[in-house]
Amino acid sequence: MNQPKDVHWRAVKRILRYLQGTLHYGIVYTARDNCDLVCYSDADWAALVEDRRSTTGYCIYLGGNPITWCSKKKSVVSRSSFEAEYRSLANSVSELMWIESLLAEIGVVLTRLPVVWCDNTSTVSMAANPTHHARVKHVKIDIHFVRERVLAGQLIVNFVPFSEQIVDILTKSLPRDIYTDLRSRLGVTSTVQVQEEEETMRI
Repeated sequence: MNQPKDVHWRAVKRILRYLQGTLHYGIVYTARDNCDLVCYSDADWAALVEDRRSTTGYCIYLGGNPITWCSKKKSVVSRSSFEAEYRSLANSVSELMWIESLLAEIGVVLTRLPVVWCDNTSTVSMAANPTHHARVKHVKIDIHFVRERVLAGQLIVNFVPFSEQIVDILTKSLPRDIYTDLRSRLGVTSTVQVQEEEETMRI
């Protein structure tokens, strides 16, 4: 913002073109039988060339419908991809626990334990069986925070392959076909497509 260059101006114009071309898009919510709470957590480690800070993100679904999501640039540089992913996981779990308590207050009963999907095997492994050594000292608090919830049987942390990681759309620059696929899996669709589906159902 303080020293804008041509590359920043081109990026802004691209964003505005995208917004103009997707004014008729929105999130479609559908009725489901289940009330499962599912979270996808991800981080893009040191991707920003200017300051090497990571972008973290999560998306939480209730009964297959997205109810909250976040994409945020971290305020400090992560020293490893594991650190970036685990801090993102800790933030996701914190939000997930808050949503679960809110649902309990309004009388919504979850049919299963909340599940968090992460595409980093080290992060998933550490949540299940933490090994304390010098490599993870700097994220020990986050490890204890997540591990306590796993041990208490409050949630499950599972691995999801890169191709199934929905939150990549919030943390990475993606090719058009992958972006379009993930956007639809987030529940974002055009009014034209919704109308076509409604007409097909009537027939």
